[in-house]
Amino acid sequence: MTQKHISSISDLITHLKADFGDTNKNIWYRGQSDKSWDLMPGFYRGNNEISESTLLKRFKQSASMLLDKDPVNSFSWMFLMQHYGLPTRLLDWSESPLISLYFALESYEKYPDTDAILWCLKPTELNNEANIKIADENNFIPSFDDDDIIGSYAIESVISSRVRMNPIATIATRNNPRIQAQQGVFTIHHQDRIAINNLPNKDNFLTSYIICSNDRSNVLSELKTLGFSKFSLFPELSSISEHIKQGF
Repeated sequence: MTQKHISSISDLITHLKADFGDTNKNIWYRGQSDKSWDLMPGFYRGNNEISESTLLKRFKQSASMLLDKDPVNSFSWMFLMQHYGLPTRLLDWSESPLISLYFALESYEKYPDTDAILWCLKPTELNNEANIKIADENNFIPSFDDDDIIGSYAIESVISSRVRMNPIATIATRNNPRIQAQQGVFTIHHQDRIAINNLPNKDNFLTSYIICSNDRSNVLSELKTLGFSKFSLFPELSSISEHIKQGF
């Protein structure tokens, strides 16, 4: 995969037009603070001493009393766990390149000498590699409600499965302000601990742009000029104080 660099939002727009044309409706994005990090969900980033099913049981045990209504299936539980910071087989993406670029750069002070990266994913092409497709719908992306299509990726199915399957792209109901603000979408892994950027045929569905360490502050400043902030992407009380303090 040829690495391309961006040092401004204008660079990003130029690359996106060159790589995907004037429309990029069916492209997903993910920003990471370190270009060396793999596209691997939290549950597979290390040696977990607790199984996914046990993690789910413990979360259910304490979370149910705080919920008005329990999630309808294990995918919905997994999405809720991801939302509140527990490691899952989900990997967050966004339908907005600028939102993902912000996430790649927001921690530049923590990683001052590190190049960041913006990943671009063709979700339908990723799903084609896993034979997830609908004959009469070219851009079909399954949702967490499509149990008949992605049921093999449910927690209870993965535990008992002897078959290893590729990661796939999926969507969730945007039922909270955070996922709506972030235009959030997801990929979900099966049993294999293989990063999306290490999959065979990755060039068919994956592109990346590097933001060099000495350009990070400038590009982040451009994003802030356009109104991107932690509060705009995390519209919660905890973000308000930080947003106000940054104004002084």
